[in-house]
Amino acid sequence: MSTTAAKAFVRPREVAGAACLAPWGERAAGLPGAAPEELPKVVGFVLSRFSPIVNAAVLDCLGDPAAPDNLIGTAGDRTAMVLATLYGDTVTGDTATARMVEGQVHSPLLFFQSVTTSILGHLTKRYGITGPLTSLSHQTDPGGEALLLADSLLESGAADQVVVVGVETAANERARSVHDRLTAAREPLGALPVSDAAAVVLLRRASSDTAASALLASPDPGPDRPVIPEYGWLGGLVAAGLPRTEVAA
Repeated sequence: MSTTAAKAFVRPREVAGAACLAPWGERAAGLPGAAPEELPKVVGFVLSRFSPIVNAAVLDCLGDPAAPDNLIGTAGDRTAMVLATLYGDTVTGDTATARMVEGQVHSPLLFFQSVTTSILGHLTKRYGITGPLTSLSHQTDPGGEALLLADSLLESGAADQVVVVGVETAANERARSVHDRLTAAREPLGALPVSDAAAVVLLRRASSDTAASALLASPDPGPDRPVIPEYGWLGGLVAAGLPRTEVAA
């Protein structure tokens, strides 16, 4: 995580919920949150796994939107959402571009889901979330910057809790080319996960009686929060959501 983001987390936050979905099969062996190859479909979203994996991870973290005991409950107007990604939905973007070059009719579904926050809009309606909603990209540390923004929202009083989402799909040819060229030209970009991956952390202001194991004082993993390289830059968010006593396999 970035030094700037780490310095901003001077007050502990309560990790009220967390979930992660990693690559499936052999690549997921020993990782927290191994995802099934077939994710539940999301109405209105096609082709890409970007939105379905965000949807599945958020549902895992927050609980059933129809259940009264989900982690949002009646606090939707005081809940913010922040989504971090390095490249966004590259499958949708490249598919739409290829169709246009080939002279095919443009798909309105691809236009809709090419907006990175479109899946957040879907989720906010299901959970009744009406607080600030944003997405960001950062070349070296998307996760740290997302946590920094979440902390700012809590400190400013703009929200009482923030759903932080990190997501990246498997790098396609264009994303790998851009990643390699930019890394060669300047400081290394954030490491990419080995395949599609998402991590979600629900942060709240820490109350005086919050258990120490649920506190996030810094976005940096630290000695008791193992780095998970298979998640790439999302590893910091995954580690932030793990209990301090949990050790990755």
